[in-house]
Amino acid sequence: MALTWERALTDGFQTGEAPTWDEVCALAGGLVRAAAGAGRTVGFAESCTGGLASGAVTSQAGSSEVLIGSVVSYACSVKESVLGVSATTLAEAGAVSERCVREMAAGARRCLGADACVSISGIAGPGGAVPGKPVGTVWLCLSGPEGERAMLRHFSGDRAGVRLKAVACALAMHLSALVED
Repeated sequence: MALTWERALTDGFQTGEAPTWDEVCALAGGLVRAAAGAGRTVGFAESCTGGLASGAVTSQAGSSEVLIGSVVSYACSVKESVLGVSATTLAEAGAVSERCVREMAAGARRCLGADACVSISGIAGPGGAVPGKPVGTVWLCLSGPEGERAMLRHFSGDRAGVRLKAVACALAMHLSALVED
């Protein structure tokens, strides 16, 4: 079954096979075309994906028209100093939390000046799990002109699979906002 943005946002996508890099890049191509058609710019704040989302977008011709940039905030210190995530959020809720991704996405919009940004923070594994947050736990948040929308996912698979699923979900969040406009 082909990877579509609608499928990437379904609950079944969490436990199915990971998409291939080519499928993720095809989804990124859809985002580039949709954003260009809408005259919108996009950005990312990436933690566990380490730049894969912006890498998928920049693999597409025309990406320079829509992608403003991406902040790879793997360390909490970068989440705090660059994106403006509060120390209180990191201490109380943690880096893999709804509060954190909401602050990351809003901070990326401020920092980059993009119309919309998606943030991603999760536990790709194989280590890093904590009580209540097993490997595969990923929080994402879209911050755009229409407001914010956060999403919790529990992806199955190995580290590479979790990261590819998270990127597909992030691209799908951007696409869904463009289609809903």
